[in-house]
Parts: sequence; C-alpha cells; structure tokens
Amino acid sequence: MKRISTHVLDTALGKPAASVSVRLERLEESGAWSQLGSAQTDADGRCAQLLPPSDGLRAGCYRLAFETGNYFAGRGVAGLYPVVEITFEVRGGETHFHVPLLLSPHGYTTYRGS
Repeated sequence: MKRISTHVLDTALGKPAASVSVRLERLEESGAWSQLGSAQTDADGRCAQLLPPSDGLRAGCYRLAFETGNYFAGRGVAGLYPVVEITFEVRGGETHFHVPLLLSPHGYTTYRGS
C-alpha cells in the first residue's frame, strides 16, 4: 500500500502529541501547492495515512504542515513556531514515507522514519 504517515512526539513532555492538525500537500507543475489530505494525530501522536486512496504516491515534492501553535496554545504554552512545515522529495518507485516530528515549544527536528 502506498502511503505517507507521520508521528509527532512532544519531547518536552516525553509523550506523543495528540490532536495536532496535519496537512499533506504536493507541489504541482504550476508551482502551486495543492492539499491532498488532512488529519489530526491520534492519542499516540500518529497519522497512519495522509495520502488519499484516490491519489497515488508519485515522484515529486510533498509538504507536511503541522499546526503546532494550536497544539501548544491548548496546553497553555507559548511556542515559537505556530506552523512547522516539512518539505520532502519522493522519487519514482518509492511506496512509503514515514516522517516523524520531534517537537518542543522552542525547537523541532525530523527524520525519515520506517
């Protein structure tokens, strides 16, 4: 199954970040970003599938946008980054991308997961 998934961990709390809104977008040939899907992280901080079944995973640039400002505001924390955007490239023949986000109020990091 072709998919794009993510996992958000709040490193300040040492716990998964639940209820973070996430958007998946793809860069079109016109240079505009088009939204493919959106979801909220579950209680374990995961979105298991952001790519709609009707869209195939094709080569190109994709972007995940995490609404971190709303997440921190809901916890009563003043975070530095209201939105974290991660842009990544899919090459031909690839079938699964898992892009975790390690998050704290004043920093973040990411990597290609498995």
